Amino acid sequence: MALGLTLLALLGLALPGLSGPAAAAPTEDDEADYVVIAGAAGLRWDDIDADRTPNLWRLAERGSIGSLSTRSAHVPTCPGDGWLTLGAGNYADRTGVGDEPADEARQQDPDLAEQCPKLNVPIEQPDAFGAFLPDQEAVVERQRELPYGTVPGALAESVRCTAAVGEGAAVAAARSFGRVDRYHPKLPAAADARKALSECLLSIVDLGAIDGRTPSARLKQAAAVDRLLGQVLAARPKNSTLLVAGVADTDRSSRLHAVIADGPGWQGGYLTSATTSRAGYLQLVDLAPTALDLLGREQPKKIMAGHPAALADGRPADLGQATAAGADADRRAAAARNVSAWFFWLLALVQIALFAAVVPLLRRSYRHAGPTGPTPPPQRLVSLLEVLLTGASLALPAALIAGIVPWWRFGRRGLIFGLVTAGITLLLTFVTVRLPLFRTRTLGPVGMVAAIAATVVGADLITGARLQLNGVAGYSALEGTRYSGIGMVGMGVFFAGVLLTAGTLCYLVPHRNRPLLVSAIGAAGVLLVGTPALGADAGGAVALTAGVCLTAALCPGGFLKFRRLAWAVAAGAVVTVVFALVDVRQPVEQQGSLGRFLTQLSDGTSGPTLSRLGGANRVALVTSPLTVLALVSAVFLWVVLMRPWGGLKRLYGIYPPIRAAVAGTILASIVGGLLGGAALNVAGAAAAIAVPVLTLGAMRVLGHAADRTRVVEEPAAERARVVEEPSPAPVRVAEEPAAVSADTPKTVSAT
Repeated sequence: MALGLTLLALLGLALPGLSGPAAAAPTEDDEADYVVIAGAAGLRWDDIDADRTPNLWRLAERGSIGSLSTRSAHVPTCPGDGWLTLGAGNYADRTGVGDEPADEARQQDPDLAEQCPKLNVPIEQPDAFGAFLPDQEAVVERQRELPYGTVPGALAESVRCTAAVGEGAAVAAARSFGRVDRYHPKLPAAADARKALSECLLSIVDLGAIDGRTPSARLKQAAAVDRLLGQVLAARPKNSTLLVAGVADTDRSSRLHAVIADGPGWQGGYLTSATTSRAGYLQLVDLAPTALDLLGREQPKKIMAGHPAALADGRPADLGQATAAGADADRRAAAARNVSAWFFWLLALVQIALFAAVVPLLRRSYRHAGPTGPTPPPQRLVSLLEVLLTGASLALPAALIAGIVPWWRFGRRGLIFGLVTAGITLLLTFVTVRLPLFRTRTLGPVGMVAAIAATVVGADLITGARLQLNGVAGYSALEGTRYSGIGMVGMGVFFAGVLLTAGTLCYLVPHRNRPLLVSAIGAAGVLLVGTPALGADAGGAVALTAGVCLTAALCPGGFLKFRRLAWAVAAGAVVTVVFALVDVRQPVEQQGSLGRFLTQLSDGTSGPTLSRLGGANRVALVTSPLTVLALVSAVFLWVVLMRPWGGLKRLYGIYPPIRAAVAGTILASIVGGLLGGAALNVAGAAAAIAVPVLTLGAMRVLGHAADRTRVVEEPAAERARVVEEPSPAPVRVAEEPAAVSADTPKTVSAT
């Protein structure tokens, strides 16, 4: 009962504050008569300069700006994919449908293989007004093979008339059957240009591509884009909103691109949307809903995946500072994506090697746990392995903290990140092993590592998740799946930290109060994960709630009584329902993943979401090193640590709350990974924190399993009390090992 009351009380206190970041969409008075979308594949913030690109610079000074994630159904988002995604308002794939060079030529030329294929779209002009794309049928068929429910031309189908200027614009403006309402291969001159952009309420302009492989080539291409934008600005209709965006990548390295909105209601500030919930970030799929919203048209929610853009505060007054921040975010995201590929593999391999090294030590310690046996393992070797296991558990929190140091701004980024992370890991390990609790308590390492893990992630969430955004151990804006709140790796670290901390602290309170302590600590963690302004993951909050309830039910030890189980299930169900109701009643732009899914379920649009979730779980299951670590850790726990010589059974027997915390962590991390489309990634991150220190605890209880009893001498007064009285046998009291918690039951025996 204490569990349910605590969780509900904390939720009740927090519900009034469950709101997302402040953002304001333009009002009805800010609706535009015309919308012009001008796209340039490859346009990034470091291409924009007051001298070289004056039109882009002035537009950014008076308008609203942001960084654009060009996620599509193809990796990377090449120009054909980007333009098609823009016109569909959903993740699309056009690469390979008639607009790329022959595969043999690309395979023979390594330089060509690194570049995105240039647009080569067949365009027919059957009349003097519009155009026709003969390969649109194949493009539509290609989208049916994908799990996104993408409908090419959804943007054009939502308005009466769409004008396109240039090849890429024709791809975005083509209807599902290939018709482009108004088409101009190039922007006409002077008065004809104004007429061309006023023929339809929606116009799309291809400004060209910036795909130069050298700085000088990029400068020339950016200047050409800026000159064409100047013509668009001169011909722009009155009371129009102009959206300028880098709609695609131009090579195999995905990047963040520039996006600018200028028009009524878009003066200053950062751009954001419900898709990202992060000031200064938009997705490519948000541009189509934004255009429709500006024109006062209804968004086809069953087809489009994005949300209309909104304004957010926080932009520096100096544009140079704001653009530098955008360019820095792009560099950090690109660097973190490259480094994370080897970092997690290295972490997994190091931990697996440590597990293998511990096996003979465990077996040797077990054989020593008797009256006779071989010489115990050398203390120096034991101490070395303890330090290595502690450091391995602290590697992920150290990688998060490494985001404070701007390692991505230097030359050899991977090396610098590795050195910074190694230094932080060594510092955390040194501080941990030097504290008295580490040396005198069996659970000292478990509790201290868990507390550090929970504190690092919790503090990051409270301060805006700046360490996780574009961090090696966080999430990347380039992936287009999360831009704020808690990520999948952070979720695993936090789950393990919160539950193991609660399990360790249970020894500070009586048995009857342990469920109350676990539920109080767990409730605070649930609120951090589920609050939209903090963790922004209602699904993760539900998963952690399940883990907390299981831990609270098991932590008193002994048999699991039906009453405890019933209260745990009831509390978990109530908290889940409360979070679901709160999330679904939020405004659309503030809803989390759970609220959006429930909304989609109610209006019949959840099919693509479920399909994408299943696909994401499958990809994560077969491609992530954290999956390997999770599976190896599970095998190590079951085949090694749970054997009689493994020590974990003995650890669980002496410390039942640790067994409860481990069970809760396993449940929470598996549920959280499945709900978040990360499969076993959350479990792998939790295992990286928990398994090494659990192994350390198992080593310690085995090392003290053979501690002998000591004789307790009787007081001299008692010995001289009655000379005739026979002397009793000496009483031997089991000596409590220095490294075993005082909570361990003492054993009294007579020999």
